[in-house]
Amino acid sequence: MKHRSIAARRLVACLAFLLAGCGGSGIAPAIRGNPGALQSFDDASYVRAQIASGAYIQACPDVVLGRWRCMALGLRDTAQAPRSEDAGSGTVRGYGPSQLQAAYNITKEAKHNRGGLVALVEFGGDPHIAADLAVYRKQFGLPRCDRATECLRIVNQDGRKRPLPPVSHEWLAEQALDVDMVSANCPHCRIIVIEASTNLFTSERTAAAFHPVAISNSWGTPEYKEEERGQFRLFDHPGIAITASSGDGGYGVIFPSSAATVTAVGGTSLHPAQNARGYTEHVWGGAGSGCSRFIATPSWQLPIESQLGGCSNRVVADVAYDASPPTGVAVYESTRGDGEAAGWQVWGGTSVGAPAIAAIYALSGDTAGIPASLSYANTQDLYDITRGSNGDCSPLPAYICTGEVGYDGPTGNGTPDGLGAF
Repeated sequence: MKHRSIAARRLVACLAFLLAGCGGSGIAPAIRGNPGALQSFDDASYVRAQIASGAYIQACPDVVLGRWRCMALGLRDTAQAPRSEDAGSGTVRGYGPSQLQAAYNITKEAKHNRGGLVALVEFGGDPHIAADLAVYRKQFGLPRCDRATECLRIVNQDGRKRPLPPVSHEWLAEQALDVDMVSANCPHCRIIVIEASTNLFTSERTAAAFHPVAISNSWGTPEYKEEERGQFRLFDHPGIAITASSGDGGYGVIFPSSAATVTAVGGTSLHPAQNARGYTEHVWGGAGSGCSRFIATPSWQLPIESQLGGCSNRVVADVAYDASPPTGVAVYESTRGDGEAAGWQVWGGTSVGAPAIAAIYALSGDTAGIPASLSYANTQDLYDITRGSNGDCSPLPAYICTGEVGYDGPTGNGTPDGLGAF
């Protein structure tokens, strides 16, 4: 793909408010009809247009307390989404557990591995999250997971059962999406939900105190000068895999996905295909990518930067997972308030990937050292995403925002092909 130059002031503006999205003027028209028929690519400008038109619904249209925003995008016209093929779920739109497990080659492990404890960092309360999770798991034939079985725990940002924070309607879908994606990828994993009332960073510290296998962060904030200190204070826990969404605004970087101790999860569009895998993927246009302004290059990224150039700091992302709303996942949420009708919904955004990859780390159980480095040493166990773009990132090299053979920014080293890279 040939990239056009952009004015410096536009680049600065994008970095200052990258959650709103930055990118090129458009790559191709919308994907319409059957999402299984790959017709075109989209980029960040297309994703922004879908949000502006109401076709995509931002679960968190506003930042929380002037800082944090979740990365879930709902699909208003769910008829565009694939129909779940799981047994007994013919009326449900969006990919279900069996499809996701097959697409990422974890079916056997998901069925038999006990997994471990996965922590989800959320904002606000959701009094129906346990009941909604029960509906999702029953629909798809997954084992029971609730308070009675001690599979599901819900605590406040200080780690206590009471008091739980008041409802934050914008984050209801995010919480439902997160518990459903852990369930879909690791049905036997235990889940702890940390619901923040004032500070997601406090919840991050609390999550680590429960010693989970993995911590998922489906949210982010624009980069800030002190983030490197925050990286080591809050997101550096050897032996715990920490995942973070790379963002839904296309080219541009958010924290904590910029942290070198975190696995930054980008996004793809996942389509059924007549090939040996049964699926094909390309870059999802909203997937965040780029060079951190403040975080130094981790050792495992040095070979990439020396070969491909263009960045002297940490590059985002590391790996990727399905994120496109038209190829989104099935989610059950009984509470209206985030722009979607209550009941079965379809969600995308890089919020899908953070809990999904956290669950895959829990399946592998291989979290020694800094798990973010594992995908760089095991690229043979990833599907390489070589098509699509999230927009225009010139004057930086094309790999920062365009799918290429080997490493690229929007999808990192690729998407899971089994557990070998996790």
